[in-house]
Amino acid sequence: MRQKVVSLVLCYLLLNTCGCEETEESDSGFWGTLTYMAVGGGLMATALPALGFTSTGIAANSVAASLMSWSAVANGGGVPAGGLVAMLQSLGANGGSALMAKIGALLGYTVHKQIESRGKERADEE
Repeated sequence: MRQKVVSLVLCYLLLNTCGCEETEESDSGFWGTLTYMAVGGGLMATALPALGFTSTGIAANSVAASLMSWSAVANGGGVPAGGLVAMLQSLGANGGSALMAKIGALLGYTVHKQIESRGKERADEE
């Protein structure tokens, strides 16, 4: 259900940017937004496996292994169900990269809009 909501929001944002006017001086508009969304989505999709949360389990000598160790020490020897480490491993094992890519695309869209609005503010000041 959550993935469907994220997909719908991203589709809305993508369709919303299609109506933007493009100028020669900036990469605002559809293609600029699409670029930021693709980069953000790509980075977030590779984030979990790069940290060590893989489909085969937590990779040895990784950030995930360190988090698991800290979590076990903090909780008396066991990693709590529903905790941060358990949630991230669940996402890594169940193909959570698709969800992370959608979140990354949303973050990319947000960053693009912030940069675009700051550029407009600076242009208005001049």
